[in-house]
Amino acid sequence: MRVAALLLILGGLAAIIWGLPAAHRLRRPWDILAALLVLCGTMAALVGALLVVVPGFFG
Repeated sequence: MRVAALLLILGGLAAIIWGLPAAHRLRRPWDILAALLVLCGTMAALVGALLVVVPGFFG
């Protein structure tokens, strides 16, 4: 379970790192999709961090 949480954190950070510049660089409607990717990446990273700190939170 800890590996899955770390993968959530890394995937979320990758989405944030790619999505923030892309949201400003791309034209409409692709900038909206990049901004949504940043939002999903933020949520994934936060859930992953929660699972690392409190392993049985959802169980």
